[in-house]
Amino acid sequence: MRQHTAQVLSVQNLLARNPDARFRTKQMVELTPSTLQGMLSEAEHVLALTSRLAVVHCVAPQITTLEKTVPQRLKHTPASAQLQSVEGMGTIVAQTIVLDTGAMGRCPSVGTDASYCRCVGSTTMSHGKRNGQGTGKNGHPSLAWASMEAAQCAIRCSPTVQRLYQRNQAKGPLMIARKAVAHQLARACYAMMRDLVPCEVHQACG
Repeated sequence: MRQHTAQVLSVQNLLARNPDARFRTKQMVELTPSTLQGMLSEAEHVLALTSRLAVVHCVAPQITTLEKTVPQRLKHTPASAQLQSVEGMGTIVAQTIVLDTGAMGRCPSVGTDASYCRCVGSTTMSHGKRNGQGTGKNGHPSLAWASMEAAQCAIRCSPTVQRLYQRNQAKGPLMIARKAVAHQLARACYAMMRDLVPCEVHQACG
């Protein structure tokens, strides 16, 4: 998915230099070399776009295969079933959170779990002044990805989460607002896995 997204964004950036080349993602990946030659005057741009689109076409079937195979191979658990009660959260994201979190005893508190998901800052404050800052690589990278992916899906699917995101976005940058949503969902997911209860979105993000 990361390879696919990187190549699609690269194609979009190249096409953005040509004001006449505006396509949606689905239309963009269907462009052929002959279409690009008629659209772009620079042969180098045609070659660059053709190469990137070839990678997209190669990666897309593998993504489809993995999306079909992984859910069949995974062992579904009560915890993952509860996580899927979060609006927009699919099987793969839910199972990633469950498997990478491991036994709940590893994270004795919700704050520890949020830190493990890389959803909290590592700055040390003393008397209102910054006394030090830890590394941003503490925690689990896959959990960090899954938390942000869950936040992005919930923002699209849940009106309650959308309102939380909009409130945070009014106060600061977009990525900070998205991270704030991921933090709230990480705390909610910890409670769902610990107590095996469904998501209460109004309580978590209201």
